[in-house]
Amino acid sequence: MTTPVLVAHIITKLELGGAQQNTLFTVSHLDASRFRPVLISGEPGFLDQEARALSGVEFYQVPSLRRAIRPLADLRALIALTVLLRRLNPTIVHTHSSKAGILGRWAARLAGVPIIIHSIHGFGFTPYQHPLVRRILIALERRVSRFTTRFYAVSEANRCLGIELGLFSADRCTVIRSGVDLEAFRRTWVNTAAKKRELGLDPSRPLIGMIAPLKPQKAPLDFVRLAALVHQTRPDVRFVLVGDGELRGAVEYEAARLGLSGTFRLTGWRRDIAEILRCLDVFVLTSLWEGLPRVYLEALASRVPIVGTRVDGAAEVIREGVNGYLAEPGDVPGMAERVLHLLAHPDVAVRMGQTGESLPREFDIRHMVRRQELEYERLVENLKRGSVVSVASGYSTPAKN
Repeated sequence: MTTPVLVAHIITKLELGGAQQNTLFTVSHLDASRFRPVLISGEPGFLDQEARALSGVEFYQVPSLRRAIRPLADLRALIALTVLLRRLNPTIVHTHSSKAGILGRWAARLAGVPIIIHSIHGFGFTPYQHPLVRRILIALERRVSRFTTRFYAVSEANRCLGIELGLFSADRCTVIRSGVDLEAFRRTWVNTAAKKRELGLDPSRPLIGMIAPLKPQKAPLDFVRLAALVHQTRPDVRFVLVGDGELRGAVEYEAARLGLSGTFRLTGWRRDIAEILRCLDVFVLTSLWEGLPRVYLEALASRVPIVGTRVDGAAEVIREGVNGYLAEPGDVPGMAERVLHLLAHPDVAVRMGQTGESLPREFDIRHMVRRQELEYERLVENLKRGSVVSVASGYSTPAKN
């Protein structure tokens, strides 16, 4: 019997986000007869307990691995990851998110891991950063790219940007979509009146919602300002923001400042996302940058039309005027106008929701896992043949005994 291949996934923080949920699903659904999954995360997150409860998955935490750039802590994290990987001796290291992507790949290199993979769920460098910071981050990505065996991007937009910036050649990056359990969302039924009451909302009022971590990337204050603009024209409408994070206090302050008391509900983290989506008339996402928002897929599978921002891979799933509308990041008035249009034309909203439900198989989470398994097997087979090549030096990585 063939010994299962040890695959170590590394991610910075297990918060309630798309990359994190997809990583948990992947490690818990890999074929145990072929792969032995290990999950390594950094600073404490909302999903840590869920990770510890996964059957058949070894879970390790490296607390010094944190999202913020802190040179001394980052050095400690690099050392800790290297020591851990040397002890575990995986055949494959697969990293997710920017900080884990840099430090995890470097640690894998130092530990002698023969196959190093990175998934791009959106890049850590953005147009909103100081130019010097952005240049440094791009330079780091280029450096670790030299010993990265393979890249997976969740969107064609991210793949194209990586090629344009010289992070990798076209033949080293494959698009593997960030999937969701489409059938589970399509099958979800909920008593919407009861669910709205549970959330502290009037069941008879239209409901606009956003689901996202409360961090700068998601621009949650833009959602609050959108709510205020919509409320001026449609005071009957209610708003719900599902999520938590560093900007919670700012969101609460802005909602109070704009006079949205009794109109705006901030729920914190919730695990009943599929049920909440069924209560929405329109789903909104105000992100400034993304890879491909997984929550878009969840909303579409739930028959909810979308008003969002035209970032990265958004246009690869949102078809303008067909299953939603896209505006430029920061265009709060434009998004509010589109929300008001859908509220004024419920027949259009219903038609968009019905159209959005028909997502192709590439967005299904089980298809995502199968694609990754096929990639792993191909890379391991190449390794056995001695054909896994370091891009930096051109030498073949020797097969592990």
